[in-house]
Amino acid sequence: MPYITTRDGNEIFYNDWGTGAPVVFIHGWPLNADAWEDQMKAVAENGFRGIAYDRRGHGRSSQPWDGYDFDTFADNLNDLLTALDLRDVALVAHSMGGGELARYIGRYGTGRISKAVLLSAIPPVMIKSDTNPEGTPQEVFDTIKDGIIKERSQFWLDTATAFFSANRPGNKVTQGNKDAFWLMAMAENIKAGVACVDAFALTDFTEDLKKFDIPTLVVHGDDDQIVPIAAAGDKSSKIIPNCVYKVYQGGSHGLALVPGDKERFNADLLEFLGG
Repeated sequence: MPYITTRDGNEIFYNDWGTGAPVVFIHGWPLNADAWEDQMKAVAENGFRGIAYDRRGHGRSSQPWDGYDFDTFADNLNDLLTALDLRDVALVAHSMGGGELARYIGRYGTGRISKAVLLSAIPPVMIKSDTNPEGTPQEVFDTIKDGIIKERSQFWLDTATAFFSANRPGNKVTQGNKDAFWLMAMAENIKAGVACVDAFALTDFTEDLKKFDIPTLVVHGDDDQIVPIAAAGDKSSKIIPNCVYKVYQGGSHGLALVPGDKERFNADLLEFLGG
């Protein structure tokens, strides 16, 4: 299997499909590169080179004890782009991966990057505060960490429902969607699971977003029960210059995996990449 070695000696697994202009996919928490297989197939069949990797502590990548902060995640992404000598890259990021994308641009700029896509992404900042009243209260993040520590297998089974908005009338979520979520979540180590909660809850990406100087597509579902749209997509779309913002009515946090919304997102993605 293909791996690159990061500057701190960890191995990052990646899939590499197709030929053409590179599109690098950054997965959300607690998933891995497999979450992007539908989109990887779509881009590879349409003249692009799709690359999706497992973040450290997730899936098939190294499972270190530390390094679960966005500066390190951005460094690991830079190590991947450098090792594969990728240029004119479109970065596509979901959820927590959106913070990884934002921090990469904040730290490294856009010299290698041509376009960016933020899907159900966490920026600009998740935690509720006086300056971010639309955010998520700290108590919610504490409950998430407690659930992982007490019995993470059942916690992930339960979390899949809200992740896909499977608790809504008329939803198209399959049992396979929920089972796949559980399988990927269980491949994330427990230390990463807990540490990433603090990282994505507390990190402020506002200054990173201001450095975007490339065409950017922001997509968010208005029924996202994990990263509420009012604190995320609505705000990021106003900070990022040259941004196209698309709101999916009834769209869940995991909309890129759910039948119906998945096909719509794939079409929007290909249109944006080709434009």
